[in-house]
Amino acid sequence: MVLQYVGLIVLWIGVMFSTVGIIGMLRFPDVYTRLHASSKVATLGIVFLLLGMICFMPGLILKAIVLAGFLILTAPVASHAIASAAHRSLGRLPADQRDDLADEDGRVNFRKLRNRQR
Repeated sequence: MVLQYVGLIVLWIGVMFSTVGIIGMLRFPDVYTRLHASSKVATLGIVFLLLGMICFMPGLILKAIVLAGFLILTAPVASHAIASAAHRSLGRLPADQRDDLADEDGRVNFRKLRNRQR
């Protein structure tokens, strides 16, 4: 009985983190901050949802742990790939943001970007 209440609390925490991630996707101004909201907050929300699921179905603990581990390992890689593609396709960042991959004249240096990814 207590485990079910703990499971409900953890599930609601996961729902709240996922909701914050969705609100961040809708409200943030550019692709990089939206990417941060979707990758960091939503990943944490899904992990909490999996923990809540474990409280209700203890027989699936191994599957949930494997799924959470896979998600924690692959979410940063996917975020990096999306950010790199956005940087290549969008080119310049707004003037108030620092661009470590740009040349002196503000253009994107793709050689520098390729060398940094290796």
